[in-house]
Amino acid sequence: MTRVLLFSGLILLASAAPGWSQDIKKPLTVDDAKKLKNPISYNRKSIKQGHGVFVRYCTSCHGNDGKATVDVVADASDLTAPKTWKNGTTEGEIFRSIREGQGASMPAFKGQIPQEEDMWHLVNFIMSLWPEDIRPPLHEDK
Repeated sequence: MTRVLLFSGLILLASAAPGWSQDIKKPLTVDDAKKLKNPISYNRKSIKQGHGVFVRYCTSCHGNDGKATVDVVADASDLTAPKTWKNGTTEGEIFRSIREGQGASMPAFKGQIPQEEDMWHLVNFIMSLWPEDIRPPLHEDK
């Protein structure tokens, strides 16, 4: 009985955390994405973890520096120039682009990156590539 209650409590807690535990099977709408806030603090530790995810899944199209100068995909976004992006620059919109993809040029990564936490670390890494004057303030590592 204790295990059932503990498990039920964990499920309830996970479903109550906004932006943390989205239903992977249900597509994330643009409007819902705009409301999402990154549950992972924007700090050096998260950026480092996000860099690892980036190296594994993103460099083939966006390049090692995020500038999309790789010849494989001609229309990959330059991640260092968010003012040129077509699909939004909020934390939730970036998360949605990663999770759901963006048309034929950007595949959905919800199947390849199984942990949403890793997608949120990737969001933080991508934001760290932005020009310094528009990056979010860096928080202390915890």
